[in-house]
This record gives sequence, structure tokens and C-alpha cells, in this order.
Amino acid sequence: MTNAATQFSGGGAVRILGLDPGLRRTGWGVVAAEGSRLRWIAHGVVTPDDKAPFSERLLHLLEAVGEICAAHACDEAAIEEVFVNVNPASTLKLGHARAAVMLAPARCGLSVAEYSPNLIKKAVVGAGHADKGQIAFMVKRLLPASGDVKADAADALAVAITHAQLRKRALLARVAA
Repeated sequence: MTNAATQFSGGGAVRILGLDPGLRRTGWGVVAAEGSRLRWIAHGVVTPDDKAPFSERLLHLLEAVGEICAAHACDEAAIEEVFVNVNPASTLKLGHARAAVMLAPARCGLSVAEYSPNLIKKAVVGAGHADKGQIAFMVKRLLPASGDVKADAADALAVAITHAQLRKRALLARVAA
């Protein structure tokens, strides 16, 4: 697991963990949201051993994301929804990884919101079909303290940014349900 972090003392800020699930590389990013202000807390990538058995890779994801939740005192989490791939086997494996990554914050008592890739791109870049370079560029603009963020972590930070922007709507929908 790689990590870039800084301290933040944000009083009434809500810490949001954004997750971009993958079996080989799961990006994660933590932001603090206070009103419309966002601050970068940390980001990184969880990389299970490619040679490990499938079940051990899933366990690694579950445990590592759980440690991230605890280490950064996260209050809420958000995850990117799975897009259907041409290869059904790859889609199924991604679904397994997503489940492991999603269970970790739930196990820590966090609510976990889900957002489609197009909604995330639209929220961060303004276009639902933005490429990874555009996402990384906007993440760096919105969270300048994050530095040069690589693709997986940038995508995870984009998920956290999206949740920060849409969380009030999501919370209202949950209360109404």
C-alpha cells in the first residue's frame, strides 16, 4: 500500500473516503469537507500480490481499506459503481473486489454511497465522458495540496469529491427511504 498523507484539524469537517475498486490496484483518497470547502487529507493505492490466491487478494483489500478507514478517522465512504466490461469474467472479478472494498468501511460503521463513473466525471470535470488525464488535472486543481496524483488515486479522490458535493442529497434520500 502506498500512501501520501498530511495532518488536518478541521473541527466540524466530515472526512470522506473515496474508493476506486480494482483487484490489482484499488485507489483510495480521503478529503475533509466543511460546507463547500474541501481539503486533501491523504491518498494512495492498495496493491494486493498478483501471485496470491484470489481469496487472499480479496482479504488483503478488505483489511487494507479497513486500516485506511481507521488511520484517517473517516466518517463516510463512497465508491465507484462497477461498469459492465466486455469480458464477463473480468466484470465478475471486479465485482468481488468491489464487494471487499465496500465491506471494509461498512465494517467500520461508515455509510457507503455509490456513484456511477459518468456521474463522478460530470461532478469533477463537467463532462460525463472525461478521460483519466482530465480527472487527474481537475483533482489537482480542486485539491492542490494533493500534489501529482496518479490515475487510481485521482479517481478515488474524484469519488470523494463527488460525494462531498452530493452527500446532502444522498443523506436526504436515505432519510426519506
